[in-house]
Amino acid sequence: MSALRTVGAAGAAPQLVVMLPGAAMSPEALFEAGFASAIERRHLPLDFLSVDMEGMGLDAVDRWDRLQREVIEPARTRGARVWLGGISLGGMVAMAHVAARPGAVAGLCLLAPYPGSRPSTNVIERAGGPDRWQPSEADLRDPELRVWQWLKRPPADLPVFIGHGSEDRFAGRIQQVAERFPVAARHVVPGGHDWSAWLPLWEKFLDTPGVAFGASPLQGGRHQRPGKAGSSVALDEGTSDVVGHDPGD
Repeated sequence: MSALRTVGAAGAAPQLVVMLPGAAMSPEALFEAGFASAIERRHLPLDFLSVDMEGMGLDAVDRWDRLQREVIEPARTRGARVWLGGISLGGMVAMAHVAARPGAVAGLCLLAPYPGSRPSTNVIERAGGPDRWQPSEADLRDPELRVWQWLKRPPADLPVFIGHGSEDRFAGRIQQVAERFPVAARHVVPGGHDWSAWLPLWEKFLDTPGVAFGASPLQGGRHQRPGKAGSSVALDEGTSDVVGHDPGD
């Protein structure tokens, strides 16, 4: 059984962001793209972890229970405010995690979240859209449609940041996801379904006042800086039979 692997730092900062990479993307890739350095430049009192998505998917229940129990809950117990986020498929998994665990985190950061495969989203479109769609028992055996059931009425008090690139190949369908959240939560930047959009969106997320990370300088040197790529934290062994795939139509 493989360990649940994270890369980054979970120190004593008052806030923590846990990011789920996209399909076939290593957790180190977020550090290489500049996510941690963007935090450091802003001197934010914020820890950052990226989770290895290998062996994980929308039905990897045991794996995500471990994420909650061994990463998120310890941070919350020490008083940290925890955001869960994801890129592409990681964004959909983040929504699935919160849908199954109400109140599990303080907010969501969704960067170009995968909106679901055509067979799944066609079910909703044929019904006339999310508000008119009434999921059947068969629908709810589809993990993507369970996310859409949650999207029918996401919690009004859950802070959300959602964004995508204007040239993203999933832009139209991601916008349908974004429309389930308040206008102020939605962001569009130039770029495609790649780092050209994801990094600017991440920086916008860090700079968004509603996120309330606070841009004041660190005090007293007590805050541990975000970890560098390769500084992994291996948790106890866990397993999943569902492997993240490269989303497509």
